Amino acid sequence: MKKFFKVLSFIIYLMFFICDFAVSAPKIRIKDIARIQGVRVNHLFGYGLVIGLDGTGDSSSTEFTVQSVAAMLEKLGVNVPKNLISVSNVAAVMVTAELPAFSKPGSRIDITISSLGDAKSLYGGVLLITPLQAVDGKIYAVAQGPVSLGGFSFGNGGTGGASAVKNIPTTGIIPNGALIEKAVPTTVVKNKMIYITLNNPDYTSSERLTEAINALFQDCATAKDAATVSVRIPQRYLIREATVDFISKIERLSIEPDISAKIVINERTGTIVAGDDVRISRVAVSHGNLNVVIKSNPVVSQPNPLGAGVTTVVSDQEVVVEEEANPLTVVDEGITIGEVASALNALGATPRDLIAIFQAMKRAGAIQAELIIM
Repeated sequence: MKKFFKVLSFIIYLMFFICDFAVSAPKIRIKDIARIQGVRVNHLFGYGLVIGLDGTGDSSSTEFTVQSVAAMLEKLGVNVPKNLISVSNVAAVMVTAELPAFSKPGSRIDITISSLGDAKSLYGGVLLITPLQAVDGKIYAVAQGPVSLGGFSFGNGGTGGASAVKNIPTTGIIPNGALIEKAVPTTVVKNKMIYITLNNPDYTSSERLTEAINALFQDCATAKDAATVSVRIPQRYLIREATVDFISKIERLSIEPDISAKIVINERTGTIVAGDDVRISRVAVSHGNLNVVIKSNPVVSQPNPLGAGVTTVVSDQEVVVEEEANPLTVVDEGITIGEVASALNALGATPRDLIAIFQAMKRAGAIQAELIIM
């Protein structure tokens, strides 16, 4: 183990000298790290019925399904008492969809179908025409079509209870299953200004975004806060009604976004994700493992030849406790967590060991980063 830490120290010191030659982070397009305010999706939802199921629909105890079928038939001029309606081939569902910005009437969008009652499967079903509304209560699309599932469910229906289920048979999709009937108004330009919002707010990134835009369009951009940059549209683009061209030029600009130092640890899976900017202060680390080995050796117990005993096999258990005595290892400041983790992994350290070491280093104040444990 002493040799182990000597090799570890050598690798860490070697990485310390190599990191001085590390290249800077790559630049990323603005359209990949930010969005234009006003450009957003809108969520739609609706209540509908899936028909044509092979006995896998809702049971008669699902009253809202029975009421929905009775109301639908009544609108079609068919009056049937509710107690005579069987809904085993029908399932009540919720239909959800996302309406992209700038969607026009006549375009189609995908929809998701989810069972509301106790239906066993939506396999082979067809969604009846279902209006989809937004939070304002207005209808923006109409959905209809055959349901496509990513799973199945089978059973013999007998007392044995044998069945086979794959994925979730009570949830499905209909590609291009909704027809847009009404467009959602989208306002991008406000008082000859557009506003850009960073997906991950950061003051440094906001300033870099402002500098990149002003380098192309002089004195047009102003950083409002860590998330928002306001951009004044030049007069020449307003005269030509070339706002799209102006926004396109901004989206194609590239900057190097800045992120705060974080370490994310998932204790359930042993996963550790650390940013390259995470640095550690000079710290001494010693990590020992306690190994407990329990051995069970079978031993034959032979009775006296003249006695009335019976030959038996008993277990002779041996408990061995071993604890590795690891010396203190000094880690110099400037080394990244990623480099330390890579060195430890190369030498056989487990993810659990890394988690324990990083948590202890954070408590000691040696890690200058936010430690997030999932």
